[in-house]
Amino acid sequence: MYARRRHRYFVMMGICIALFVLAWGVVRLWSVPAAVAMCVVAMVIPPLAAVVANRRGPDDRWWDDPSGDPQSDEWWDELDGKKGRH
Repeated sequence: MYARRRHRYFVMMGICIALFVLAWGVVRLWSVPAAVAMCVVAMVIPPLAAVVANRRGPDDRWWDDPSGDPQSDEWWDELDGKKGRH
């Protein structure tokens, strides 16, 4: 799960960088408005990439979900200040 999300993040950020480089290295020679439009599209990609990279999958454990391992759950409860939760 983490590898897939990381892969998607890096692909999206690669597209973002490619759009910026192409916009001001190539496209601006023919059309400045098209280059600006490409940069606007590239500007929207990083927040979306962050959302994709941080989205919890159906199999991912949430920070406060019990893991099923009593010793681990006890340890995390102690760290979170939730003694006697079980």
